[in-house]
Amino acid sequence: MIENIKVTVLDKMIEVPKGSTLLEISKSFQEKFCYPILLASVNGFYHELSDSVDEDSFIIFFDLTSRIGSRAHIAGLTFLLLKAIKDLYGKNASIVVEHSLDKGIYIETNFSLDQGKVEDIKKQMNDLVEKNLKITKMNVERIDAIRYFEQINDHAKAKIMRYNTNTYVTVYRLENLYNYFYHYMPVETSLLKDFDVTYVSEEGLVLQFPTVYQSEKIMPYKHHPLMFDVFEEAKEFGKNLRIETIADLNEVVSTGKVKELIRMDETLQNNRLLEIAKNIYAKKDKLKIVLLAGPSSSGKTTTTSKLCMYLKSFGLNPKMISMDDYFVNRDETPTLSSGEYDFETIKALDISLFDEQIERLFKGEEVLIPTYNFYTGKKEFKSKIQLGKNDILLIEGIHALNDTLLTNLPRVCKYKIYLSALTELRIDNQNRFSTTDNRLLRRMIRDNRTRGYSIEKTLATWPNVRNGEEQNIFPYQDEADVIFNTELIYELGVLKTYVEPLLYSIREDSPYYEEAKRLLNILHFILPISSEDIPDDSILREFIGGSYFNAK
Repeated sequence: MIENIKVTVLDKMIEVPKGSTLLEISKSFQEKFCYPILLASVNGFYHELSDSVDEDSFIIFFDLTSRIGSRAHIAGLTFLLLKAIKDLYGKNASIVVEHSLDKGIYIETNFSLDQGKVEDIKKQMNDLVEKNLKITKMNVERIDAIRYFEQINDHAKAKIMRYNTNTYVTVYRLENLYNYFYHYMPVETSLLKDFDVTYVSEEGLVLQFPTVYQSEKIMPYKHHPLMFDVFEEAKEFGKNLRIETIADLNEVVSTGKVKELIRMDETLQNNRLLEIAKNIYAKKDKLKIVLLAGPSSSGKTTTTSKLCMYLKSFGLNPKMISMDDYFVNRDETPTLSSGEYDFETIKALDISLFDEQIERLFKGEEVLIPTYNFYTGKKEFKSKIQLGKNDILLIEGIHALNDTLLTNLPRVCKYKIYLSALTELRIDNQNRFSTTDNRLLRRMIRDNRTRGYSIEKTLATWPNVRNGEEQNIFPYQDEADVIFNTELIYELGVLKTYVEPLLYSIREDSPYYEEAKRLLNILHFILPISSEDIPDDSILREFIGGSYFNAK
């Protein structure tokens, strides 16, 4: 006699045979979801759909509109794309997953592309989806996995696996192809029907898909040349140093050459910012205002302070204003559906006051500007400011590039800078370390150090921060005159030393345990780097402490 167990899904309790797979159970609830169910949580722990259920359980299913489902969807599509390319162009054909680009991922191939080839690749991927092939999880000996990846010339993956001390590792099989991924995976190709592939150049294409923030449909690809070029510059720097993956960085650490790397990296970043300062100075007769914006933990504070220092060396007198000081009073602040204050929306700012005061400043008037008191939730007017002949105004804030602000001033007098930590360092050829995760690590360390926040509190607020960025920052990045990359190629080794102990503080019964585990699994492969050789004017000091600009 088959024993039944009780499972509860979407507040509905049903009985299923003991040992039923999550895939089998999910089919009874698929109609409640817009996209194919990809993963499940069983009693608070994530599982792939191939796992079985042997006891009464509370189950939550996830499609690609969830963050965990989105990661699985992207990992599955990457495997699908690699399989399609090898089917079409032979076993030596391969891909390198580079970076995000316009709600998709830019991927380069080791053979020349054209529009026709990209259309063939897309067709082959759809054919594989229609065949509904199994994606099978397997535990194999790590040494055997290394040998396999070396045999198929995936040396980057073999190299990073040498920093894994486990006897066994998990790999995934799709027909005759095996691969290693750092995220949970879908169990069959039929779940991967929502994607598009767009030709970009002979070197690469963009893999597109619905996202957590734009789940209704896949929008037509829009190229962002400034952003693309900054990523390419970072990639070229890594190639010149022969540091393209985390394993490459680990080699620098293990051979005692990291001190030299830190100096080179910091010098290059300072030189890039100095060039921006020179450009501003060259246009000083027309430029009156410099606007700086970027997503959370981009290093806006240090960059703005350092830029002021460079401009002073040219004889200019920069004066700074933070848009955070123009928050409306707390009782006027918009709220989210959860009832929490929404400080990310532009409606949280006193826009009329901001525009009026900036206009008066450019008329030569003295203005009493606000300082926002975050304890009382009110603006306090204590500081006066007036612009002189050699003065230039720097305004920093998440909305600084929004074209609905300062419409009363001509565009020619504004210089717009977009900042972000654009990570080009990969884990291996098919697994990237995302810019978002890099910024999250920075924020967790800074929140804990400067505000006493637990890691759980930072993780709890992160989705709201990300939603705000998608709505209020990223849409305006093309407004920038220049994009400044605040990422440092060595920084992950430093961040690991600070954030890893904090992540271990999250217990298994925490709702953020699985996210902490995900980050720890990636950090496990990174060798630690001491902070003792990092200069006190480094952007990284804004997060780990010891910044010259905070000490003043």
